[in-house]
Amino acid sequence: MGKDYYKILGLSRGASEEDIKKAYRKMALKFHPDKNKTAGAEEKFKEIAEAYEVLSDPKKRGVYDQYGEEGLKGGMGNNNNANMGGQNTYTSYTFHGDPRATFEAFFGTSNPFENFFNNLHNSSSGLFTDHMDHHNMGDNLDDPFAFSSLGGGLGVNFGNPTARTPFRSHSFNVGPRKEKPQDPPIEHDLYVSLEDINRGVTKRMKISRRVVANDGTVRKEEKVLAINVKPGWKSGTKITFQREGDQAPNKIPADIVFIIRDKPHPHFKREGSDLKYTCQISLKEALCGARAEIPLLGGERMVVNLQDEVVQPNTVKRIVGKGLPNPKDANRKGDLIVNFDIVFPDRLSDNLRDLFRKYLPG
Repeated sequence: MGKDYYKILGLSRGASEEDIKKAYRKMALKFHPDKNKTAGAEEKFKEIAEAYEVLSDPKKRGVYDQYGEEGLKGGMGNNNNANMGGQNTYTSYTFHGDPRATFEAFFGTSNPFENFFNNLHNSSSGLFTDHMDHHNMGDNLDDPFAFSSLGGGLGVNFGNPTARTPFRSHSFNVGPRKEKPQDPPIEHDLYVSLEDINRGVTKRMKISRRVVANDGTVRKEEKVLAINVKPGWKSGTKITFQREGDQAPNKIPADIVFIIRDKPHPHFKREGSDLKYTCQISLKEALCGARAEIPLLGGERMVVNLQDEVVQPNTVKRIVGKGLPNPKDANRKGDLIVNFDIVFPDRLSDNLRDLFRKYLPG
């Protein structure tokens, strides 16, 4: 069974020409590979372009409505001319295979996510101020620092299919397209405390970048990026802000990538979602029993009863549910794993040594 082009664009068969344009605009922006990095997005982007090319062309749409994809691509009018009532032949349709060319023909650019910036900035004053107010940024910045020589572009919501854009073209005679080069990603380590990893936190990082105005002049712009660190995120997790660095003619700015790193902790080290803690006890406590106080990540302390056992160097206690949240399910928590460091005395008196020889086994 052939492809359902109407279903691909989320339309019914009676859709108007304007409905088709709106549906394509919305779907193409949603699944553009430069914006959508999920698996299958690029293939979906290609299907959307193919569906639009057929349904936006009255002749192709007419054949498709009557004979479906098989009839459209099978060369209706050659072997099946009789079935079409003896009308003039219709050449077999084959999708050109370049959804970006369709996108460029429609929007006037292969990627509006980076070169709509100036037009949007001019038509929407206070864009950055509104963005910062939305995140309640004010002057209270967490670990603010300035970057220089960054590359980027402004992430904009293009989900409104009725939004006016300054780029519009419906000619499909598009020649070979040259890809603009993009600067390599700029990575920066973001150190986060285990307490913040435990509860989640928003870090606001101040960047400085060069921006090219409509008249070609270059100015310096400062911007605050809000990084929402989710509970339980692992060290090494990357947060990418696409095209948020220096702008330059005929180049795609670099992405800015923040990499989560564990800030050193005085008590704990983490291993996945588990926390590891080393408790020091004396030789006397190890042999005769003790009640060890163990700190918890929230600032509380709990007592581990060691009265009825001999603590050996390889003794481990696991306190269930006192670790970090699972990054995929914050309601599940890892464990607190307690190891013991037995502190031996520096010297023993002769009498004590004799007693050990007499009473200790082995």
